[in-house]
Amino acid sequence: MKNKIEAIRKEKGIVQEEFAKAMGVSRQTISSLENGRYNPSILLAYKIARFFGMTIEEVFVFEEE
Repeated sequence: MKNKIEAIRKEKGIVQEEFAKAMGVSRQTISSLENGRYNPSILLAYKIARFFGMTIEEVFVFEEE
């Protein structure tokens, strides 16, 4: 699953450390999410979308294989 987290976060001027703290995860988790090495739980995906004032579908791009 792809996502737009890095682009949205940078557009809003938020650094990884600050975003990680707001999400209750490590900076490494945010880095892994942004690089596509980690798919979030549905709860974390919801928290991320809500933090940005967006829907899950606006942040995450589901592509069937």
